[in-house]
Amino acid sequence: MQGPGRTDTVLVIDDEPDTLRMLTAVLEGAEIAVLVATSGNNALDLLTHIVPDLILIDAVMPGLDGFETTLRIKANPAWAQVPIIFMTGLTEPEHVVEAFEVGGVDYVRKPVDHSELLARVRVHMAQGRAMTASAASLDATGRQMLATDRSGNLVWCTPGAEDTIARIAPGWNRAEQSLPLSLRDPVANLLAREDFAGATARLDIRGAGSLELVVVAQYRENEVLIRLNEVNPDRDVARLGERLRLTQREAEVLLWVSYGKASNDISLVLEISPRTVQKHLERIYEKLGVETRSAAAAIAIRAIGQ
Repeated sequence: MQGPGRTDTVLVIDDEPDTLRMLTAVLEGAEIAVLVATSGNNALDLLTHIVPDLILIDAVMPGLDGFETTLRIKANPAWAQVPIIFMTGLTEPEHVVEAFEVGGVDYVRKPVDHSELLARVRVHMAQGRAMTASAASLDATGRQMLATDRSGNLVWCTPGAEDTIARIAPGWNRAEQSLPLSLRDPVANLLAREDFAGATARLDIRGAGSLELVVVAQYRENEVLIRLNEVNPDRDVARLGERLRLTQREAEVLLWVSYGKASNDISLVLEISPRTVQKHLERIYEKLGVETRSAAAAIAIRAIGQ
């Protein structure tokens, strides 16, 4: 559920009435709807009814403090994507580090500078919407994608990735916010590399080929996008050929396109020239009625998964 209409909505969590009044006035003056919670528990209860575009949270509160509240918010898949900005009067570096470690995207110092606060709120709301839109588009194409933080903890994943992980790790639950042990170590090894963009790892799946993990990019300060490829070439080439009426070689080229491989990589795998790869791609586009590599890949992913 979103805020009413198209109004930007911010949830402010703070136990100080004066701070709540000030923040409400500043945000509403910028035409942003404000929800208020005076404790971590109140906030968690409110989130079961409405999910805001962004959360402002006080780090230090009696009872459930801002750090623990944020951990609980991030542990719920329905709320995990909401960006959280900490408000803190704490100056020790370890408190700032903890704010990021529990899932905060930013922090502002108290007393809060109004202009700085509004600027940070708008930036992170826009980024949050962009990430949600990207995840939705990946869901629609059937992509098997997941995002982790730099420590390898799961941030979000597409339904396709969730299904794949559940198949190779029976009993795994996405709500745990952690990857199963079989994926945890390979992901940690990938992220430990100095330049991990493009890095790959492969796991054998008993009786079903292998699973390739490809680091796509780090697209936020503490979020890394990883693509999962179920690699079973013989099975998948046969499916593509039969379901899309492609030749053996066309099906092979399209399969590796669906795995996210560049033409040069495909030429090495199939031992043909990049020019020949391109000619096969042109015929594939014509047969599928598409004009782009991504559109062809999306059709291939759906055909393989049928």
